Amino acid sequence: YSLMLFPALSCIAVGGILLLMTNMQVGNLFAAHRSTIITLYNGAFDSSSAVFLIIKVLYEQGVSLRASFFALSFCSIIHVARTFLLMPRTHLPYPLPRCYTYGVNCGPADSYNVEQVERTREAETTLAPDFSGRDEMMRPDKTQAENTEKVVAFRSCVLSWFFLWHLLWLSIMQLRHYLFIGTLNSRLSRLARNDPILVSQYTNAFAMTQLCGVVCAPWNGLILDRHKGRPRAAGETEQDADLRSSYLSLFLTSLQCLLFSVCASIPLLPLQYLTFILQVLNRSFLYGGNAAFISIAFPACHFGKLYGLVMALSAVISLLQYPCFALVKGALRGDPFYVDITLTLLTVLVFIHPVYIFIHCRRQAHIRENIPQTEAHIDPSLAQAEL
Repeated sequence: YSLMLFPALSCIAVGGILLLMTNMQVGNLFAAHRSTIITLYNGAFDSSSAVFLIIKVLYEQGVSLRASFFALSFCSIIHVARTFLLMPRTHLPYPLPRCYTYGVNCGPADSYNVEQVERTREAETTLAPDFSGRDEMMRPDKTQAENTEKVVAFRSCVLSWFFLWHLLWLSIMQLRHYLFIGTLNSRLSRLARNDPILVSQYTNAFAMTQLCGVVCAPWNGLILDRHKGRPRAAGETEQDADLRSSYLSLFLTSLQCLLFSVCASIPLLPLQYLTFILQVLNRSFLYGGNAAFISIAFPACHFGKLYGLVMALSAVISLLQYPCFALVKGALRGDPFYVDITLTLLTVLVFIHPVYIFIHCRRQAHIRENIPQTEAHIDPSLAQAEL
């Protein structure tokens, strides 16, 4: 029934992104390869168009669409069973506590309380010795209140420069990709002088490169996880180390987008092969790096809300592609050259995000270097009085 197509497409759009968001937290189980796992899931989600290609080939070989859709429905049962048998009832905490179990043989996990363990971990951190060598003992009645204050509020996360620059970073590059894909057919037709065989050849090449997202995305995760297992600087937290590792990933993603936009702006048909490669490489880095950065820069309890919000806001900004389409088809008579040049210049703004993260990390490192000097110049009599 044709009317069933509308709820089916809605379920695909909503269910697909929810499935991705739910499974990305599996990266919390692998501390040394957390970002790699997150980017791998995003790459697999990005390469899901391979399923469409497989169904298309099977249909051309005589397999009916009904049989293909029934096969896909049967495969979805695996996701439902895995959700109830393997995934925990609440979110996966990070860092992962000791003796944390999950899955069919959960046993003690039935009574496991994520929030309680996280509060206990924060209390232990509070009791740790400070730089002056003394223990800061807190009264039990103040522990819970002060631990609650340590978790940054969701509103503060949204209004932070980290989130705002990251939203700008994602939105501009996502708009660039959407506009390129939306004008691809007309672009190829114009460059190939309306040769249908040549257009089909380049379209097939573009479709094949889209399947490589699952291969390219983990490279970004390896860049983000390259510092894992190495000794950290004195006073440097794990989040500081993750942020220090992330600005290289953000910069490479921005550079890829700039090169991709430059190649797409040059009206040379053979150059489009390189454009296709840069497009799929940048796209896989973009969405995997987006999820990985949110998991690094913000508390784990806000990951789902922040990820959904940044994707929703970037989608709203991506609506600008429709005025661009109208401009290309109308005043520009099908030639997107001037729109491509404008978006290329706009792409330069995405470098603000990695530069801001770099400056923040340098500032934090400078503060950590000055803390021992400040402690060394404290008057011993004042320190004794404070004790």
